[in-house]
Amino acid sequence: MGQLYLLKYFTDQLKLPAAAAGTIFLVAKIWDAFMDISVGTWIDNRTNIGKRGKFRPFILWSAIPLALLLIANFTMPNFSVTGQLVWAYVAYMLFGTCYSISNIPFGSMIPTMTKNSQERSELASYRQAGSNLGLMVATIGFMPIVTSLPNEKIGYTVAVLIFAVLGVLCQWYSYANIKEVYKVPVKEKIDRKEIKNSYKALLKNKPLWTVSLVNLFTFSAFNLKLAVQVYYCQYVLKDTTAVSLLGFFSIGMVFVSVFLTPMLTRKFDKKNVYILGCLIWAVADIAGFFLADNTFMLVFLTSIAYLGDGFTSSLNWALVSDCVEYGEWKTGVRSEGLVYSFFTYFRKLSQALAGFIPGMVLTWVGYVPNQTQTATAILGIRGLMFVYSAVLAIATIGMMYWLYPLTENRYRNIMKELVHRQDQQPALENN
Repeated sequence: MGQLYLLKYFTDQLKLPAAAAGTIFLVAKIWDAFMDISVGTWIDNRTNIGKRGKFRPFILWSAIPLALLLIANFTMPNFSVTGQLVWAYVAYMLFGTCYSISNIPFGSMIPTMTKNSQERSELASYRQAGSNLGLMVATIGFMPIVTSLPNEKIGYTVAVLIFAVLGVLCQWYSYANIKEVYKVPVKEKIDRKEIKNSYKALLKNKPLWTVSLVNLFTFSAFNLKLAVQVYYCQYVLKDTTAVSLLGFFSIGMVFVSVFLTPMLTRKFDKKNVYILGCLIWAVADIAGFFLADNTFMLVFLTSIAYLGDGFTSSLNWALVSDCVEYGEWKTGVRSEGLVYSFFTYFRKLSQALAGFIPGMVLTWVGYVPNQTQTATAILGIRGLMFVYSAVLAIATIGMMYWLYPLTENRYRNIMKELVHRQDQQPALENN
């Protein structure tokens, strides 16, 4: 909801200056990034783990607060511009904090569900399928609800209320059915030295740094495209119905990549499949900048781009899970929550860029809400839609090729050595 519609709600309904609206995303998401690290540290060092498990309770208890805060972001009291900005900052930062408490445990659970690399790839694909199904439903169903009401400002609140209720039901269903197979030993007390060692271990985890940095690129490009496509359809194509078509066809293509990813990773390294996805994405967006002058070409080329993005999105979670074992092998420290929150720290930074950059660029090119745009403004919107993501996809290819060290063979050797260490530990303790 935030990445798709909140910027447009700020600029077109509340009439907030585009640069000021973009800055809300920058500040709030940087705050969220630090909250992710804090929540990850908290989760790794919990001493009161009950029968529900280490991660599942967070999914249960955060659902309703998360829904209420989402609604608050799209419900603006009749304040002055300054009052609206304060409300927007506070509401979005609180929402991000609650989202961290919900999402960090959810993402940290894969290592407790399976230790098999291929199964992790499949779990990551299923997760991405669910994520993109939600994104598809939001893209197709949200704006028709908004425009069906006489007052669009109220329409945003009604639409987000419906999606918030659906979100609560999905989280509760997820809580009821996820199983933590590999139980985590309960800590008797918080060891500050152990926490310090966990942070030091992050600095030595090269695969984690690489995956986090390339995700800063890819997730920033993905979220920026989501935010800008509403402007592109309205002002470049003059066809607002294209937003729903984009949601159905382009995001639908992600399901194709989600289906293909496990098949490809059975034959090729996850690293190579990741690079392939970025290559497809970059080529499609370069073509889109020159050719997407009508709804068909926009939907077609964006669908191809999202096909490539789907490979990267599906594999991110599997790669991060592999980084947990690499970190344990490299340093002797295992910290699922901190590793995952470090990764999401960069995802939140990417969301900050995805909200801030469009606001600044739209101001720079002279964007005026609900008016016919100048040629300069149109070029700016087109560049945001295609050039930004193409450049970052190419940069990701280079970083993954040269910097990511984990091949499938190396991962299997690491797992064998970790199992050997665990087998040796009881003997050492007995001696």
